[in-house]
Amino acid sequence: MKYKIEKNTVQETLIIPLYGRKICSEKFPDMFLDEDAENLCNMLDYDFESQEKFVNSKIGMFGAMEVAQRHLDLIWEIEDYLKAHPKAAVVNLGCGLDGTFKKVDNGQCRGYNIDLPDIIEIRNQILPAGEREENIGCDLNDETWMDFIDDEDGAVFFAAGVFYYFETDKLQKIISKMARRFKNGVVVFDACNKKGTKMMTKKWLKDAGITDIGELFHMEDEAELNEWSNDFKSITAKSYMRGYNDIYKDVGLFFKFMIKICDNYVKMKIVKIQFK
Repeated sequence: MKYKIEKNTVQETLIIPLYGRKICSEKFPDMFLDEDAENLCNMLDYDFESQEKFVNSKIGMFGAMEVAQRHLDLIWEIEDYLKAHPKAAVVNLGCGLDGTFKKVDNGQCRGYNIDLPDIIEIRNQILPAGEREENIGCDLNDETWMDFIDDEDGAVFFAAGVFYYFETDKLQKIISKMARRFKNGVVVFDACNKKGTKMMTKKWLKDAGITDIGELFHMEDEAELNEWSNDFKSITAKSYMRGYNDIYKDVGLFFKFMIKICDNYVKMKIVKIQFK
């Protein structure tokens, strides 16, 4: 049985990161391998033709590599937190069909995958929760999802390609509440500047009829986030493409150029906020 994904719906947001992981696994298996991605794509009733055309271009191929790099960066940060807090809660914010918990599971930690009910409905059918794992259907703006998280042994939260779609004041409200509630926890996410956010959300903005992205979350420098809460212990950031696994020396000229664009023009970063 295949599960139908309708175009121009919230469910369609599952496709881009999932397909990106699939393509990168096929094209760059030495760098990144996600065996589940292809299986999951095969279980979906969706017209991948437009995605296939895009990923066969150089820019599309780089986009797939970008998705994979982000995935590996976030895994590094989660595993780093688990070294000190092996029984911590691992919380995937806006999870889609991402299977990160399975990759970082040390046999002691607990996984929580949070997304809109429509998304979780599909996830429960084709990527059901495993041992010590729970899928939670809830809007992140509805803070009741926090009630499900057992942070007795710590908590590491992460979001991949999610926060670009949040208005800054709403995201600030969510993260500041997390900081007050989850002491000594960490949240890790990707971010970029205003130009980058506009590029990331171009199709979504067009479909939503939005012309001014000023209210959507973006940042020039992570120091800007210090104003969000007095419950932050520290804020650090690393280059999205070179801060963890620097592949610059291993790629061709076009990819080198695109990595420089990511670093210098749109300032793509992995941000980590440590709570007090």
